[in-house]
Amino acid sequence: MNIDNNHLVIMAGGVGIRFWPMSTTDYPKQFIDVLGCGRTLIQLTYDRFEGLCPAENIWVVTSDKYATEVKKQLPDIKDDHILREPCRRNTAPCIAYVSWKIKSINPKANMVVTPSDHVVMDVREFQRVINSALKFTNNSDAILTLGMKPTRPETGYGYIEADLSYPSNYNKEIYRVDSFKEKPDLATAEKYIKKPSYFWNAGIFVWNVNTVVNSLRVYQPAISKIFERLLPYYYTDQEQTLINEQFPLCESISIDYAIMEKAENVYVQLCDFGWADLGTWGSLHDASPKDMNHNVIIKGHTLLYDCKNNIVALPEGKLAVLQGLDDYLVADTDNVLLVCRKDDENTIRRYVNDTQVKLGDEFV
Repeated sequence: MNIDNNHLVIMAGGVGIRFWPMSTTDYPKQFIDVLGCGRTLIQLTYDRFEGLCPAENIWVVTSDKYATEVKKQLPDIKDDHILREPCRRNTAPCIAYVSWKIKSINPKANMVVTPSDHVVMDVREFQRVINSALKFTNNSDAILTLGMKPTRPETGYGYIEADLSYPSNYNKEIYRVDSFKEKPDLATAEKYIKKPSYFWNAGIFVWNVNTVVNSLRVYQPAISKIFERLLPYYYTDQEQTLINEQFPLCESISIDYAIMEKAENVYVQLCDFGWADLGTWGSLHDASPKDMNHNVIIKGHTLLYDCKNNIVALPEGKLAVLQGLDDYLVADTDNVLLVCRKDDENTIRRYVNDTQVKLGDEFV
């Protein structure tokens, strides 16, 4: 495998509403030091791929309004590798756009596509898995995703049902996918985790560029035609103008619906490297170090009395004195204080909507 053919695509266009008020539409969670470690989520994503692909082969697909922040946080990425979406159209058009651009300059490219807001505890094991996955897809038409062994009945993740009857001949950690499952309710999630063939869908994909382009041509011809027509204009002064005109014409569809659930050559690599999708405050609590009473303090100073199972996020230099809280979220920003049940995080969307209706966009 030629490492010069390896390309990394970081998807960084999400808003992260369920992380409000820390994450806002103007400054979403991928650009924030959520873990309090000195690096933002997108910087941590960039860091963990060191040595897996050349820096000049790293791409970020993001909203036009976040492109300047991407360049600020990842200054080594080339300007024409920061792809600006004029509107949100989910992951399939995002992946199609970058895939056609990569293929136009390197038809032998081998790609990893990853969200920008995941946490990985064991980076060395993660790198081993990704390297193994890239070798698997290098000269094959396999579509590969990563599956994490579930540790709890999580309702915030999709699931993968794997065919464990026999592994791939080329990699004993890789199996065919039987089916993809939507985010379940609690009762269904509890059934899933009792079955050895069910895994969390990490939303990390590995494939060679010809595989993904050909799959899009077969299963999403309308989207494919848009980016095929733009081939003469990639890397020219006309590209962004044409993307602004054509990208909104794409159907809003996830790569899971667009390809993964339709194709037959789909595989899952079984992994265990301490993974979390920081989509919610609860997932951040699970992924973070805790005190003896299972409280997580992200930033700021706290004095806790009779408190357990909470997560507290404060501005630097601020003190919170809390008493008698169990399983609460306390999140304080410059202009918003949120105190609610930690497990009621799905209602945060309602809080955001109510705030917008009553007070406008100033606080979201």
